[in-house]
Amino acid sequence: MAVFIAFLAMGGIPGLGAAEYPVRVGILGAVIWLFSRPVLDLRMPNWIGSVVLGLAVFVVWVAPDVLWPTYREHWLFQNSMTGKVASSLPEQFRSDPMVLIFRAIRATLIVPIVEELFWRGWLMRWLISNDFTSIPLGTYARDAFWITAALFAVEHGPYWEVGLLAGVAYNWWMVKTKSLGDCILAHAVTNGVLSAYTVYGGHWQYW
Repeated sequence: MAVFIAFLAMGGIPGLGAAEYPVRVGILGAVIWLFSRPVLDLRMPNWIGSVVLGLAVFVVWVAPDVLWPTYREHWLFQNSMTGKVASSLPEQFRSDPMVLIFRAIRATLIVPIVEELFWRGWLMRWLISNDFTSIPLGTYARDAFWITAALFAVEHGPYWEVGLLAGVAYNWWMVKTKSLGDCILAHAVTNGVLSAYTVYGGHWQYW
């Protein structure tokens, strides 16, 4: 997660141009492989429910903007604290197949693994006990559940309200399934469908 946040803070990597996107995916993939492989459980015993939940979160994510086109212009969503709705993908790369492929790989494969390991694999347990490895995955504690959901919302800036609903949904799924793999799959489905929606519909604000 630290490497992922560092990349976000950096913005573009000077001098790389379009090659920045496969480089980022390669570095993040290597970090996951080297450091997270021992705790990365990709078993998905509830995969049908995970796919359905992922699709539902996608609908929740885009519905306000589809139903009320000026909805996100309200100051509650765009202000000095949450930031502005804007794409981080430069316009000159939006028709580059390599960039779009690697951006979609990052959103659909890398981000769900990184974020589920951090938010629901670690933080939700660490908030219960510093000795988080003694806390089984999916253990429910009210404060840990809602703090994790709130911080997940904050991470999503001007989309904080749908981020909160997504955080609650993913937290609930972890409590229900006790399965990191199922949460990764749900998150991957959301991000994958959102990526397709962004590219094919030109809704670049989601990227």
